[in-house]
Amino acid sequence: MAHDDTVTGDFSRSWSALLAAVAGVADEDFDQPSGCRGWLVRDLVCHLVIDAQDVLITLVTPAGTGPTADATTYWDLVEPPTGDDPLDALIPRLAAAYGDPALLKFHLDDVGSAAGRAAGLADPAALVSTKDKVLTAGDYLSAYVLEWTLHHLDLVARLPSAPRPPAQTLAVARTALERIAGTPFPAELSDTDALLTGTGRRTPTAGEAAALGGLAARLPLVLG
Repeated sequence: MAHDDTVTGDFSRSWSALLAAVAGVADEDFDQPSGCRGWLVRDLVCHLVIDAQDVLITLVTPAGTGPTADATTYWDLVEPPTGDDPLDALIPRLAAAYGDPALLKFHLDDVGSAAGRAAGLADPAALVSTKDKVLTAGDYLSAYVLEWTLHHLDLVARLPSAPRPPAQTLAVARTALERIAGTPFPAELSDTDALLTGTGRRTPTAGEAAALGGLAARLPLVLG
């Protein structure tokens, strides 16, 4: 079984950093706003539990056809959330049901560690099925580097002392977002700023908007 160390390494690096950051969040900070509009930190962590479950499910869901997507086209560009989506509405209720943040941390560590192990064991060339798409496991794991990095930024949005995503992870995620956009972001924007402004997590400053030029009119890129 041939493994692509770059793919699994980027996935592992981004996921391990995110899990470690969650583990370090103080209990009282679970009620802080996250970078996901309308979600507290506890809601975001609950969403990560579901994401980890999705990784486990997808990696053991073989496909019966050839690839229909790759790491870029895995993502659909969607309208900004309105709060009407049933799953989005479920997340805060489910997160609140945990009560003690330690239980939520434990569940994420448990399921998240399993997802990390499964990713490390996966054959990047194997075809998997998810979201009515077929892609290689390697492309699927590559797509999730962007997901983990954005959510890491969401996690620490109001937690100034929390560890940020690794520089290499930020660079990989920026490249992924640029592929989705079909154009590079200006070099004047740091990787973090490109990710935050590109996905609508932060409004570009006047200077950033000028540097973005025509791309600014296409933002935010909301991924679904």
